[in-house]
Amino acid sequence: MRIRLAAEADVPALRAIYGQYIDTSVTFEYVLPTEEEFRERVRSISSDYPYLVCEEDGVIVGYAYAHRQAERAAYQWNAELSVYLDRNHTGQRLGRRLYGVLTELLRMQGIRTVYALVTSPNPRSEALHRGMGFRLMGVQKRTGYKAGAWRDVSWFEKAIAGYDPEPAPFLPFSRIPGERAEEVLAQYGA
Repeated sequence: MRIRLAAEADVPALRAIYGQYIDTSVTFEYVLPTEEEFRERVRSISSDYPYLVCEEDGVIVGYAYAHRQAERAAYQWNAELSVYLDRNHTGQRLGRRLYGVLTELLRMQGIRTVYALVTSPNPRSEALHRGMGFRLMGVQKRTGYKAGAWRDVSWFEKAIAGYDPEPAPFLPFSRIPGERAEEVLAQYGA
């Protein structure tokens, strides 16, 4: 297994994995984004946050990324995480590895708290987050209608760094030295 930064050439594979969840309640989208829409998402997110892929023998089997948790300036030290795995590669701890890399890279950027939204019930995702030290902070009841039912969304949070009284501003991922990011990727990718 190898974890690396996503590239535009990865978009068809990422979109194919995401497409496995369109008809489920895992995502609240009803229609699979076009390849160009998906490409723009990867491009947009990657300018400020890490967007990772996990490969097995050169084939992408999962991906994870972070994005801004909320828009106001005071939220700049937070990030929301997402992970999607090819259905044939769940249960292999790949989500944990991807989240581990993501967390380390986000820490370099000055992120203090990470969040995840999980449609409930989703025992595997809930177990992943609890197993990685996230705590359930609340549940939005019947907040989305998907796959024939009203769905709850569980909010999970995890502190990943200290809360110093004068935090340095958020550092976009593009400003993290490449060699530092590569060290983290190598640590988790082996």
